[in-house]
Amino acid sequence: MPPLDSDFCGQQMDLFKTFICNGDAARDRLSNAFDLWDSVPRYAVSRQQMDKIRKAKGFLDLLQTEFNYRGEPMMATIQAARIIDDTTGVSKDYYPSANEELIEDALRKLAAEPQNGFYAKSEFRSGVVFTLYALRKELESRGHTRSYQEIVLSLKILARSTIEISKRDGKRGEGFTLSPFLTGLSAVSRSKLNEDPNARWIAQFHPLVTLAIDAMTFRQYNYGQMMSHKNQLTRWLHKQLSLKFTFASFTTSFEIRYSTIKRDSGLLDSYSRERKAIETLDDCIRELEGARVLAKFEKNPITGLRGKVLDVVYTFYPAPEFIKDMKASNKRLQLQSGDQTTTAVNK
Repeated sequence: MPPLDSDFCGQQMDLFKTFICNGDAARDRLSNAFDLWDSVPRYAVSRQQMDKIRKAKGFLDLLQTEFNYRGEPMMATIQAARIIDDTTGVSKDYYPSANEELIEDALRKLAAEPQNGFYAKSEFRSGVVFTLYALRKELESRGHTRSYQEIVLSLKILARSTIEISKRDGKRGEGFTLSPFLTGLSAVSRSKLNEDPNARWIAQFHPLVTLAIDAMTFRQYNYGQMMSHKNQLTRWLHKQLSLKFTFASFTTSFEIRYSTIKRDSGLLDSYSRERKAIETLDDCIRELEGARVLAKFEKNPITGLRGKVLDVVYTFYPAPEFIKDMKASNKRLQLQSGDQTTTAVNK
């Protein structure tokens, strides 16, 4: 069902679309991040890796990835989407990958614009109303131009891929959520959807996004800067720092291990040599330095017999711009918490 007019306003959506910033230019760079949902390694397999798996097996099997969420062992199980090629009529399996991650981030940005994002508490659903033209222009403005056909393919992959997120405590079936990446997708067009930039689309977000909107636990972050990074791992690091380095200041630092980044991002598993994976991570961290997310970083290898690198401890020092972003985000979260308290008192 299409959202009602009342679903585009209300306390949750008003706060979702309001940011602590100075002017429209600063607001254009901001969007919302979701702690648990954005901590799930759900876009870790590249299209090239998929091609290799298809060549060997002919299909993409269930993909299981272990990760930790704030110290809690978790498991993500992803079922690939099977998409029929409109030109050949042949079906092909796809895991959501970097392309789909960019699409989801852009949809969330569009949802923060007036009259785009909606939240229906009685039906417990949230999402965004958009056109392919608006989505393509948003991606293009962030340096990620995609054709209409590529965007439609990514939207279908997001709607047909399912993900189960569960606790990794040996008690399978206890404490889990199972849902498509986008729980609903529909469009109304007078011509072929792939060729109609003005078709009106409706996408419904994952329940964990809806839960964060309902509880008002989303955080604002520098989406424009995150999208400007060239490497997918750099974008992942930026978003994780925005969610976890909330205490950033001139006198604080953030420590994280290579093994933690590898496990929780899933983006370094394809490297056959550990040394090459570490070099790639170093390049991504330097990209954060160049973008003034980090002022500097320190790297301390942990070695074993014959100097073999077992792990690496990284210490990040925030740049002034990132500190400013975190202070604004913290202030906005305080306002959200204050509104929740006020609502509870009024009830």
